[in-house]
Amino acid sequence: MDGTAPQLGVHWDGAVNAWRIAGDVYRMGRHEWVTEVGWHQMYDDGIRTIIDLRASGERRQRDTDPKVPDEVKARIDVVHCPTEDPDHSDFGELFGPYLKDPSRYGDYVSLFGEKIAAVFKAIAASPGKVVIHCSAGRDRSGVIALMLQRLADLGDDEILHGYELAARGINERHRTHGAPHAHDPYLSDAEFEAWLEQKWAGVKVFLGSLDVESFLARNGVTGQEVEAIRAKLR
Repeated sequence: MDGTAPQLGVHWDGAVNAWRIAGDVYRMGRHEWVTEVGWHQMYDDGIRTIIDLRASGERRQRDTDPKVPDEVKARIDVVHCPTEDPDHSDFGELFGPYLKDPSRYGDYVSLFGEKIAAVFKAIAASPGKVVIHCSAGRDRSGVIALMLQRLADLGDDEILHGYELAARGINERHRTHGAPHAHDPYLSDAEFEAWLEQKWAGVKVFLGSLDVESFLARNGVTGQEVEAIRAKLR
């Protein structure tokens, strides 16, 4: 395995599916799950930017979410960088109700290249440590995580392990809190292992087709910005 950055779980109170991607860049599920204590913990750990990958319609407080004072959240900049347009005419045919299959990651990156490049620009411009998140913390954040890990020269085994951690993390959330969608249910251990083998195959195909630097250059991310991202990943 080439690459040395570890895949480590992190604990910020209330955070779901929170992991280090590499260096000073992390991933998790919805930031609305994080409690007031968790926001303080993120700040104390050096987090200064949260990049929210969700579409505008998903960004809302739920009745079950913890209440966090505005002045606590204001210490960390929340940047909205949606990776997709769910109203795109090809979205449903390619991805269904939402992106949930790594075999479609290549299509996703091709269709929404400029939006995904904007996430990398936001990472490059961010002071301090960065957290990216989508809803579950598995697929949209997974696309960005895979690309970042490739940029950090991590080996395929470690990248695949990162996908597994995120997939197991949200499956455990579904076990304890119920799955929000019938088409993406909680899976028992045996079901999950079979499901994971299939998803790993899609991740491997995506990694085999991935030239992150060329993609970023085609979509307007400068060499200076790429170096700023790499510095965060070391």
